[in-house]
Amino acid sequence: MDISVVIPLYNEAESLPELFSWIERVMKEHNYTYEVIFVNDGSTDNSWEVIEGLKQRSPHVRGIKFRRNYGKSPGLHCGFQRANGDVVITMDADLQDSPDEIPELYRMITEDGYDLVSGWKKKRYDPLSKTIPTKLFNATARKFSGIKNLHDFNCGLKAYKNVVIKNIEVYNDMHRYIPYLAKIAGFHKIGEKVVKHQARKYGTTKFGLDRFVNGYLDLITLWFTSKFGKKPMHFFGLWGSIMFFIGFIALVIVLSMKLISIYSGDLRPLVTSSPYFYISLTAMILGTQMFLAGFIGELISRNSPNRNNYKIESEI
Repeated sequence: MDISVVIPLYNEAESLPELFSWIERVMKEHNYTYEVIFVNDGSTDNSWEVIEGLKQRSPHVRGIKFRRNYGKSPGLHCGFQRANGDVVITMDADLQDSPDEIPELYRMITEDGYDLVSGWKKKRYDPLSKTIPTKLFNATARKFSGIKNLHDFNCGLKAYKNVVIKNIEVYNDMHRYIPYLAKIAGFHKIGEKVVKHQARKYGTTKFGLDRFVNGYLDLITLWFTSKFGKKPMHFFGLWGSIMFFIGFIALVIVLSMKLISIYSGDLRPLVTSSPYFYISLTAMILGTQMFLAGFIGELISRNSPNRNNYKIESEI
């Protein structure tokens, strides 16, 4: 099979027939073998009935129905597990992503050799309240991930080699960072294509402003686990050592000041009257706690069932 199109959706019944007809036309024009996997993420409208109707009309339609709303990442994860195409295309169901982009995305994967191609909605039809935070978010994601050539990490329109989506796990809200997940898994040829952004035709957006806060928290989590997930002591041990060293120096200063005062015959200054006493106390406690956190992290890591889960490209 040439292409699998994975479409997670929530309450998009109005747009589904038009979207599938558009995809179907593009596939027929280029003579692709394909499947379209609709993942119904607990919709409360008649989205599933529409998908069932599309299935009766076309053998290329597949559907997954969640019992409740889980989110976009679980939808993509389940769609990826079932995708059979050599190239996997993801897009949103709201008609803001154009299926006319599929042939070029497919070419960039199959001919140019990219592992992943992410869309870039250079010209957007969104309000400033969405575009400005998006620009800041993408700048931060580029810095943390080291993928300097991507301008729009969160664009729903992406193309992947099948081997990429079989070697990454999209969980929580990590769909924003699939390029970063792919890089961590060892796929480094990541490209970008400017794609057309269309105004929403039906309904309203299903995402609120909390996605920006959650996005930053997820990015920090992903950065930390990618760097220190296998060796947490490298992080906690380093900062624990620094804090303990600061505390030790402060303690030496406190003791020296006390000894000098005793030697000079002045016993009045109390150890607790010096700010260095509290610095030493706090720093040494923090240093010890960080060491303990590192040891506990190492124990968890060593006993994790995924501790030796390494991505193997081929065997002979």
